[in-house]
Amino acid sequence: MRIVLGVGGGIAAYKVASLLRLFTEAGHDVTVIPTEAATRFVGVATWEALSGHPVSNSVFDDVHQVNHVRLGHEADLIVVAPATADLLARAATGQANDLLTNTLLMASGPVLFAPAMHTEMWQHPATRANVETLRGRGAAVLEPASGRLTGSDSGPGRLPEPEAIFDAAIALTQGRSDYQLPLAGKTVTISAGGTREPLDPVRFLGNRSSGKQGVALAVAARNAGASVRLLAAHMEVPPPAGVEVVEVETALQLREAALAAAADSDVVIMAAAVADFRPAEISGTKIKKRDDAADPVISLVRNPDILHELVEVRDAAHDQARRSQLIVGFAAETGDGEGDVLAYAEAKLRRKGCDLLVVNHVGTDKVFGQDTNAVVILSRSGSEPQEASGSKTEVSTAVISRIGYELNHVSHRA
Repeated sequence: MRIVLGVGGGIAAYKVASLLRLFTEAGHDVTVIPTEAATRFVGVATWEALSGHPVSNSVFDDVHQVNHVRLGHEADLIVVAPATADLLARAATGQANDLLTNTLLMASGPVLFAPAMHTEMWQHPATRANVETLRGRGAAVLEPASGRLTGSDSGPGRLPEPEAIFDAAIALTQGRSDYQLPLAGKTVTISAGGTREPLDPVRFLGNRSSGKQGVALAVAARNAGASVRLLAAHMEVPPPAGVEVVEVETALQLREAALAAAADSDVVIMAAAVADFRPAEISGTKIKKRDDAADPVISLVRNPDILHELVEVRDAAHDQARRSQLIVGFAAETGDGEGDVLAYAEAKLRRKGCDLLVVNHVGTDKVFGQDTNAVVILSRSGSEPQEASGSKTEVSTAVISRIGYELNHVSHRA
């Protein structure tokens, strides 16, 4: 596929180098057209090296090839990232004062804009009108991600992660409607891994969780356009690029981090394996094994129910935005003589009060540390249970897709 990649003059231009790499590694032929301002952030040499093509932003270079006409005509897809407020305005008003805007006017295929700018610029009526104009003409304009911007500012206006833009671009060329990204502009907090409760400076009570499923969820949420915060508890896999990472060790630390992160989150997914109990006392020195001493007795106390507390805080909030927050729990269950996995999970869903509960049937050789998974998604709204299986990436995609559906179609939380 022949792609024209237009690069606007914003600080997020450095991220577009990764987007270019994704396109070329997928076998696409990419011509990069940066604006003059964009070359102040990333030089022409970088774009030429990564694309394998000469790079220019002037209509007067290679005039004999009539590039200002040819590039738009030949492109199967045009992607503009970052699409700054200025670039959106010039595109909406049909200006043709550089090679990129000329190419946009000559486009015969789909066009995708990935905006990035400060929140006030994105929310300004002029920018919103320009976006609606472009959409009205058939262009796809993604919603920006929400999160840290230049300086200390934070809010909607971040460039979506390169992987999310790539997925949206491919979806657009395939005629799919999911190019809008179901979690665009949303902030998602995800816990992953397993907590450890110290007995002494050497030993701890822990579990078999590797963090693979939580990391896969973070990738899927990021690729769906969300700004992702990962609460990482002793993961065996590295966190993905493009997400904020908060490291925790114990259940109490995870509780503190989760309550703080939930304050500005649209979605909270508690996928970490949290210890139900912790030692009542922690020895300051290693517990010794002595022949003349009795076997130690370890007393346990109950850890707080973080998921239930998140629901209580959400439901007690006065502002509508917080009350519409979607909370997702994970249940690692085993059946016994008194009930099967789903029976215990349905009881847990009622007890916790979360909106969705993702249920695993776990065991020594099931789920923990594995690359595959099989889950059932239960909903508080009473809809039919949804099954998902395959790789943990595939399961995560199904969970995130269900979350997007709940956010856009289910209003029982409001």
